[in-house]
Amino acid sequence: MRLHCAILSISKASHMSPDQLLSEKEFDELDHFLMSDRCGDDTMTMDALHGYLTAIALGPVKVEQAEWLPRVWGTEAEDMPEFKSDEEFAHISDMIKRVLKEIEITLEVAPKEFEPLFCEHEWQGKQVLDAEAWAWGFMEGIGLRAEAWQVLSDSPQASLLRPIYLLGAEEIDEAELKLVDNPIKCDKLAREIEASISQIQRFWDAQPKVVLH
Repeated sequence: MRLHCAILSISKASHMSPDQLLSEKEFDELDHFLMSDRCGDDTMTMDALHGYLTAIALGPVKVEQAEWLPRVWGTEAEDMPEFKSDEEFAHISDMIKRVLKEIEITLEVAPKEFEPLFCEHEWQGKQVLDAEAWAWGFMEGIGLRAEAWQVLSDSPQASLLRPIYLLGAEEIDEAELKLVDNPIKCDKLAREIEASISQIQRFWDAQPKVVLH
């Protein structure tokens, strides 16, 4: 899924009912709200939000909305936008919940149809993927249940998280910086992320249920 053609990809999710999918108008409305002056600098963009919600959907431990939703706006309580009314808050929250629901259903019913919401731009005459915001959002989602995710990090399959880490971590070491120092390398990592999602899901499906809270 590419940010500039996301609705085209979303519309292909035939396993979902129309009222579960965001319409093109709703997608644009949510995108514009997240980018508006009413939201602070730490509010997630649409691609970061998609990565964040993907980690929540994939993770081994359920995270309740009351915990994950505030991080969409920022790290502090005062980062929450001043909604015009309770109805507007409910409307925006509902659209975000529906994005999560779409991710959950797609991963459960048709995992091969799942596509991360990456941006795409031109660099030196080539179209390249930009997954940094998505990967950062995913890392934020991991952070909600870091202890539970450590099971994957400590496993032989830990490399599945490496491209997400390289593009999304707040800090990486000097040697790792060489792996993300141009858009072509970042595009390669983005494509590795696309291939890793279903494998991460299979890893968790094979694990005993985690009871962390």
